[in-house]
Amino acid sequence: MTLTIDLGTDTGPFHGGASGTLYGLYGDGVPSRNVVEGMYVRTVSTKAQDGIQHPGADALDILPSFVDCGGRDVYVYLADIYRGFPYQWPGATGEERLAGFMTLIEHQVRRVSATGDYKSHIVYVPFNEPEGNMFGTEEWSFNRISWRTDPRHYFAAWKDAVQLIKRLDPDARVAGPNTSILYEEVKGFLEFAKARDVLPDVITWHELSTPDAMRTNVAKYRCMERELGIGPLPVNINEYAHNYHLSVPGQIVQWISAIEESKIDADMAYWNIDGNLNDSAVEANKGNGQWWLFNAYGRMTGHTVRVTAPRAHVQYSLQGIATLDCDKRQARLLFGGESGAADVVFAQVPAEVFGRTVHVRLHEIPWTGQVGASAQPLRLQDRELPVVDGKATLSLTDLHEMSAYEVILSPGGRGAVPVPPSVGWRATYAAENATYTGGGYSRNGPEGSPSAVEKFASSGTYHIGGLRTGSDGVLAFAVEVPQDGTYDLSVFANSYNLDDLVREQGPTTVFLRVDGADPQELRLPLGYKWAVWGHTDTRVRLTAGKHTITLAARDPDLGVTKGDAVVDKLDLALRDERVTAPALYEAEYAVLGGGAHVSHAHRGASGPGAAVLPHGGTATFWVHATADGEATVTVEQLGDGEGMVTVNGEEVGRLGRIPLFLVGGINKVTVTATSSRLVLDRLLVAPGEGHLRTIVYGAEDGTVTGKAKVTDAHTFATGGKAVDGIGEGAANALTLTVVTAHTGRYALTIRYSNGEQAPATHYNPDPVCRHAEISVNGEPARRVLFPTTFHFNDFRDLTVPVTLKEGANTLTFTNRNQKQDEHRQRSAHAPVIDRVAVTPLARHPS
Repeated sequence: MTLTIDLGTDTGPFHGGASGTLYGLYGDGVPSRNVVEGMYVRTVSTKAQDGIQHPGADALDILPSFVDCGGRDVYVYLADIYRGFPYQWPGATGEERLAGFMTLIEHQVRRVSATGDYKSHIVYVPFNEPEGNMFGTEEWSFNRISWRTDPRHYFAAWKDAVQLIKRLDPDARVAGPNTSILYEEVKGFLEFAKARDVLPDVITWHELSTPDAMRTNVAKYRCMERELGIGPLPVNINEYAHNYHLSVPGQIVQWISAIEESKIDADMAYWNIDGNLNDSAVEANKGNGQWWLFNAYGRMTGHTVRVTAPRAHVQYSLQGIATLDCDKRQARLLFGGESGAADVVFAQVPAEVFGRTVHVRLHEIPWTGQVGASAQPLRLQDRELPVVDGKATLSLTDLHEMSAYEVILSPGGRGAVPVPPSVGWRATYAAENATYTGGGYSRNGPEGSPSAVEKFASSGTYHIGGLRTGSDGVLAFAVEVPQDGTYDLSVFANSYNLDDLVREQGPTTVFLRVDGADPQELRLPLGYKWAVWGHTDTRVRLTAGKHTITLAARDPDLGVTKGDAVVDKLDLALRDERVTAPALYEAEYAVLGGGAHVSHAHRGASGPGAAVLPHGGTATFWVHATADGEATVTVEQLGDGEGMVTVNGEEVGRLGRIPLFLVGGINKVTVTATSSRLVLDRLLVAPGEGHLRTIVYGAEDGTVTGKAKVTDAHTFATGGKAVDGIGEGAANALTLTVVTAHTGRYALTIRYSNGEQAPATHYNPDPVCRHAEISVNGEPARRVLFPTTFHFNDFRDLTVPVTLKEGANTLTFTNRNQKQDEHRQRSAHAPVIDRVAVTPLARHPS
């Protein structure tokens, strides 16, 4: 197959509209600002403030932080002030229900009007899928007559809602009709709205269809506009993609291609939990493969160019999107969706931009599961290709349909030394092909597929169960490796957090052995439903040749399984010196600002170019860290310019080789020039060397007051003890005294658990983010959200930067909420706290 990128055919300015999210933000911090900004989220659709449809995601709670992270528009689903789907709006008659709804709309608009400049980022969505809700045929509708049959009541309600909103705020924007699909009757809606001067400012509908259907329907809508003499109006498809697609880079890239080609905005559909960017974010600050795909998409610049696929617009085949930025002398391609071999042909390569040789960097963005964190994309190739008759061809093998791939094209022939791949040998072993012995075996599935898009994606068709409480099952994988060495091993697995056997302990414990020896206990990941995949990672030492790796429910040395797990696959990767070398981030691929530009005139650069920063110019790198803690960050430059390094908004030092605290997951590292000219080559990130001292304080060693108490009910807490009961008022608190050697900025890494979950009204599980009010030395408290860990015995880390003084410091954890709300959507408790680690953000100058 051949994928052709025609660099000579411009299809318009890069838009970046595919990175929208429905219910993807819970509140400021969940997900973190790094995760939101680094995914380049453009639009978010969410519930009205204080709505009772789902926990969190209140429009005005997420608005300031979202805009501060570069977000453009918040679409407020006004009907989500109510509970249920169909919406349970109160009243004995349709007229009574509608009057009550209009009163709530007025209240929302008045609250938004008090937000100052932020209100310009609000778009009101008065009705959501009206044909199945307020103006449909079911119990909770206006009169049980679909608006598609008799539109009078819906049209009148639309007019009244728009006029009410515009009267209260003449500058307000309104979106609609927000139908579940683009019905033919939408044309009549537009005719009515045009005649009465109540046209939507943004046209919205849902595409739970296919990428090609989206293309077709956008074109169909544009035809309606031309026929009616309106627009063209902005379009937001504020629900797209299915469960089977979300989290899978090789499938989402096909949707991105259609959305970008159509130059519209679109929000991923909300099938699961809110606050994780539609299965892109893991915990608070980590991304999975889908997150890294959107990070690569958001960093595209310039104009899009024509991409011709082997099977144009056919889903589940090789598709792509490409841009050309002549100022940077750089082209970028994202593609994926089909396994096997392919030729990627860059045609009409402009000689004045690239010359006669091009430098090619190829990355793979693999699928890492819905709740499985991912490191930065894998570097597969770094090489140069000749341009012959205006074409450069990259021949590829072993493409995987679940992965997306990124190609960055730069001018070649400038002496860049090719960088080796960031991965060594690797292989995948499906659990359905492993050998199971003992009792309790189950072969579950089939899971998601093109004909079952409502189900979750898995690496294969089936997954294996049987490792559970009371079982003697053993799942044996026959593997073969090419050489002696240490191998990274990842078990893709899941335990449903509300399953009866899982409720007792939380993470399911299983036991790993290699050829019957070297036992290890593994805790397999929890998820919000069955077949929601994460991964548990470890390392094993293997000799060249064949081995048997077993996962067992019993181990003579370590104990017995508690819980219930299903296993999807096992991944092995050779951990050689290339893998453990520092992670490389080339400056010419970074996000540049303040007048910084890419230059290819510097021989001696590690890659095909460098970034030239004037005074105040910036280069921003999105850097991955496996866990919270110290890393060694080296800024390599050409020449003697000067600059400052900022990590996650904190100034941490000048250029060179510096020890820094990185948070687990996504870090925003920015270099700012402080001299008239700074030429950046690259950023290197390596493990820490022990320069930043971490002191750990057990929560049980603090002072508890009121109902807060030390408990031994959480077996996976450090030492088996943690503090519970913080909250329901400020009197129920935990206070810790921590001691530091210097006054300065520190990372408080809080190990916590949060298994609270509200009753759901439909298919969305509703985990609740708890919050703690953290006060340092009696200063005003900072409110910090803690996302779900799916069980109170499953502990995660969350880091909060604070200023501490030399000597003793007092940390107080409270939650001043007095009680739960009626639907248990706003917690009155802080999370269970296990321990607090204190680490300097950077080495003290002295």
